[in-house]
Amino acid sequence: QMQLAESGGGLAQPGGSLRLSCESSKFNTDDDAIGWFRQAPGKEREGIVCSISRDGNLYYADSVKGRFTFSRDNTNSTVYLQMNDLKPEDTALYICAADCYYYAGSFGYYGDGYWGKGTQVTVSS
Repeated sequence: QMQLAESGGGLAQPGGSLRLSCESSKFNTDDDAIGWFRQAPGKEREGIVCSISRDGNLYYADSVKGRFTFSRDNTNSTVYLQMNDLKPEDTALYICAADCYYYAGSFGYYGDGYWGKGTQVTVSS
């Protein structure tokens, strides 16, 4: 069973940057779908990026497009989320997820998905 472990969260000032990492125990570089969700206190979990190897597509939520960048290092089975120009509304628990999908403007996951425990990002002055 796939295991995911996030790191890199912390406190950042508005306009600042952080880079999150997610190490996977099992990568299938030809046929995987992996991305990031986030959950702020009192809010539903929100998909923000999903990378689908099968079709080579990378989807971003409008709320992070142009500010966040997804990348992956297949050699080390790690994906990253570079977050720039952070805003207070980006404050949330960021969770790495496998078996994500993007359809008709919405993010989701197949079955129960595979989830890390998350890493907290707080944006505050």
